[in-house]
Amino acid sequence: MKLLVTGAAGFIGFHTAKLLLNKGHEVVGLDNLNGYYDPDLKAARLRILEQANNFRFARRDITDRNAMQELFAHEKFQRVVHLAAQAGVRYSLQNPHVYVQSNIAGFLEVIEGCRANAMQLGDVPDTSADVDALARDVGYRPNTELQQGVKHFVEWYLEYYHPQRS
Repeated sequence: MKLLVTGAAGFIGFHTAKLLLNKGHEVVGLDNLNGYYDPDLKAARLRILEQANNFRFARRDITDRNAMQELFAHEKFQRVVHLAAQAGVRYSLQNPHVYVQSNIAGFLEVIEGCRANAMQLGDVPDTSADVDALARDVGYRPNTELQQGVKHFVEWYLEYYHPQRS
């Protein structure tokens, strides 16, 4: 299976890509390699991933609409694991525009890439906020207003991008 892993040079993205590679999947790792975390550490992680023949690295910013459209159109991914994000709660308070641009606008470019390339149901980059799956798989039930709000937001997004889901 051919997968896109965004945020591949980050801690979670690196380990996710490594696991997928070890399972024999073809992985395209995407990262903008910004300086929020140590760039040398990110480079070291990428050197490990690049040892696998089934790995390719794409240095892109998920907020770059043209670059994302080209990547999705060219690669024809079967699945997307979207982990790229601007990290840091304090940073988000000091630099809210950077945070929103990366985490909101960037997420939009990823899901638009999925939609524009006719990825099948289940390929939408759901997050752990997919409450129905959590309820089914582990018995999770949201019990706060925030959790209920996230549940409704995710349901709306999934309905918008995959109306046949309901």
